[in-house]
Order: sequence, then C-alpha cells, then structure tokens
Amino acid sequence: MEAFWECPTQLVPSEPSCELQDGTDDRLAGNNAKFQKLSVLMPVFNEEATVSRAIRRVLRSPITLDLEIIAVDDGSKDRTWQVLQSWAESDRRIRPIRHEVNQGKGAAIRTAIEYITGDVAVIQDADLEYDPADYLKLLEPILDGKADAVFGSRFAGHPRRVLYFWHTLANRILTLASNIINGLNLTDMETGYKVIRADILRRLHLTSRKFTIEPELTCRLAQLGARIYEVPITYAGRTYAEGKKIRAKDGIHALAALLYYRLWDTRVSRDDGLATLDAVSRASDYNRWILEQSRPFLGQRLLEAGAGIGNLSRLLSHRERLVLVDYDPEYVEILKSCFADHESVAVKRGDLNDASLYETLRGEWLDSILCTNVLEHLPNDEDVLRGFFHTLQPGGRCVIIVPAGRLLYGSLDHALGHFRRYGSDDLRRKMENAGFRVVHQRPFNRLGAWAWFISGRILGRRRLSPGQMRWFNRIWRIFQAMDRFLPGPCLSWLIVGEKPRESTQRAAA
Repeated sequence: MEAFWECPTQLVPSEPSCELQDGTDDRLAGNNAKFQKLSVLMPVFNEEATVSRAIRRVLRSPITLDLEIIAVDDGSKDRTWQVLQSWAESDRRIRPIRHEVNQGKGAAIRTAIEYITGDVAVIQDADLEYDPADYLKLLEPILDGKADAVFGSRFAGHPRRVLYFWHTLANRILTLASNIINGLNLTDMETGYKVIRADILRRLHLTSRKFTIEPELTCRLAQLGARIYEVPITYAGRTYAEGKKIRAKDGIHALAALLYYRLWDTRVSRDDGLATLDAVSRASDYNRWILEQSRPFLGQRLLEAGAGIGNLSRLLSHRERLVLVDYDPEYVEILKSCFADHESVAVKRGDLNDASLYETLRGEWLDSILCTNVLEHLPNDEDVLRGFFHTLQPGGRCVIIVPAGRLLYGSLDHALGHFRRYGSDDLRRKMENAGFRVVHQRPFNRLGAWAWFISGRILGRRRLSPGQMRWFNRIWRIFQAMDRFLPGPCLSWLIVGEKPRESTQRAAA
C-alpha cells in the first residue's frame, strides 16, 4: 500500500552516514530516556509476496530502539494472514491483527494505533516502496526534541527514475492545496512515511477509512500546532502491474478530505478536554481580553497554575520569569514543545492538590499567580488557595478566574470534569479563608453564559467546537462594551487576592 500518488522516480538507496553530530549516536541508539520504543504500524492488504521482506527490512533497520510491529491484515484474500501468523509465532515483536473484511488503509492504521505500546510510531507500508533504512533520518528530529512529527519527502533531491507524470502532478496539486489550507510548506503531503510521537498520535481524532488518512493526519497535526519536520527519503515506486492500488478517484477524495477536515470536521483530539481547549484557542480576541483584565495585577515573576495547552501562556512569555504548571502529561509535553526556545519559561508537571509542589515553587520567588478555569476541576479548591498563599511573596497577588452560576452547570461542565460552578460570594469567602485580602472582583461574559446554557443545558453538548469559538470571537468585540448591561447571569468571575505584606502565614490551618 502506498500513500496517494507515487513519486515519478525510484530513488537510489544509500548507506546511512556514520558521520553524525555529537550526541546523535546515543539518541538513535535508544539512550534517550523519553523515547525507548518504536511502534511500526503496518497496514497490509493482499501483500503475500512482499510482507515477509518488508518485515525483515524493518527488523534489520539501523536503530537499536526497541521495536514492535503491529501488522493489520485488512481483509486480504491471499495468504497474507497466514504469513503474519507465522512471523508472530517466531518473533514476539510482531503482533498481527485481522479485519475480517477490507475497510481501507485508514481503518487499518486506526486499528493499529489502539495497540501502540511504543513512544514513537511510524507508518510502514508492506509493499517495499519505502525503505526502513531511512528510520535513522526520520527519527532524529523527534529524538533530538525538535519535532513532534516527521514527514519523509519523496521529492527532496536524489537521482530519479521516471515513472508516472500525472501521478506526480496530482501529488503536487494536493500538497499545494494542503499547504494553502493548513498554512504549511510541505513538499510531500501524501507521503506514506509519517513518524509521529505516540502520545500525540493516540490523542488525534481520526475518522478516515481509506487513503484519505494522509490528508487527515496532516490537517490534525497542523490544527494541533505540532512541530513538523521533513527529511528526504528513498522511494521505489511500483507500477500497476506490480500491484499499485491507488486510482484517480483517490485524488479527488483526498482533495475533498482536506476541505472537510479543515473546514467542517475540525475536532483535533479524541479527548473532550483537549478538544475544548483547542476550540478556546480560536477565540484569540477573547483570550487577549482576559489578560487585559488581569494584566494590572500580574508581576514579572508569574506562575500560571493549570496552564493547559498554553492558550494564555503564549501571551505571557515576555516576563522575567514564567512558570507553567499542569498535571496532564500530554499538556505538559505540548507546553514544553511550545516554549522550548524560551529560557525564561519553566514548564513543570505538578498536582495542585499536592502540598509539596508549593514548597518547590517557593524557590521561584513569585510575585503573582494566574489561575484561569482550573479551581472548578479540583476537589479541594480551598487547599489549593492555601498553597497559592504559601507560595507567593508578601505583597504578591493571585488572579483567579472561575465559571460562575450554579444553574449553568450542564453536560459541558460534566464532560470537562468540573466539580462546581461558583456563586457570587463563594470564591471571595474561600480566598479570605486562605489568607488573601480581596482587592478586586467582577463578573464578566454574560453573552457567553447564554451560549453555555444553550449548549450544555438544552442541547446537551459535551464540547465546544472550533467553529463556535470562531464565531464567538468575531462578535465578542461587539458585545464587550455591553457586557455589564446585558441581562442574565455571567459566565465567569474574576477575583484578585493580595497576600498582606505584614504577614507571611495567615492561611487557615
């Protein structure tokens, strides 16, 4: 199986270079503490003649990461399944899975994803068009911490054997369309060699069943903001006589898929929380407005507690010190990727309900804390407020934003893991009990309250869509000036507590 149209040349395989930069050998040898195992996802359909050679090439690939091959027989009519079973009996690294009926390459890859146990995944067709000797080049940007995904480009140099002109032209057109739609500059979107961090791949919301898995993966990674690298690969394309399966109609389907996944089905993650955070990231004007309200109370040594995927963090980075804390390991990895080049930004994984976290944070000499839409997720919010008080320097300020209105609690809150929404005096009382002196409090976003009520209480939705947030962002400025005067409840409370200078330990026991 190959990703859409084949490259017009058969590239000449070359031996991997031994002249690697300092440290590269160790990373590729599997000494990186984070990436120890490579999962090879192998969709197979009627490849009895080539699948054994493909498996041998994978097992002989010039890496010493642990390997697993998840081979999904997609309803083959020949002896492919028997061949895979034989391999599995002789090598425990090979796990065969079978679809009783043919469902398509995308469906086979989605099935394989469910069985991943490695840290990085590569899609490897079983038709010998792609050479596992290229794993060295494909893995290096990820193991080096520079990339979240790597695409192997069939169009980046090398001597070429001429094959199908129209396939090449179609591939170029689809890549150009993908670049326009996704804001990328790939040279080969339809490549069958895509290497992706397993933690990211497992979370992606994928629905494709056929060859449209390639444009869908590209769209999802672009929507997520993943760091994508390209490296040149060798490629030995097949003719139709040799078993090529792609057809002209698949090109039309790929173009339609690009438009569908970018403009219509825009959900990035299978996780409701991450999907909602991604949707909220589309409301850039609203996020900036939140910071405008908070900025007068924020200092130069700031903790963002529960930073999520960095929707606000990106607007806070120009400070003497910015510490980002979140409990979710996937969010922490996204934050680390986003701020890898910011020396003043520290990303930490921590449980806000763990008292030991605040002892560690005291060494940061923090003068302010920003905590937006986090307390409602925590069972012991008063203990967290005491931790904030303990962490801050005297005179420091804690800016808290929480969802307002108990009657608004609905399916959206439940899906997001909210324990509560806050009444008008709830948060003030809890902050005062923690030792803070409340210096500012205001309700805001009455327009959003109506939208939340309709989505969560009437329609029973479990997430906000990117489209909803884009429309909200467009009309937000219109309603911003009217926010104080609109009828009904507000969506959120903003409250600011100050740690008195004359006391460092006023928190309740």
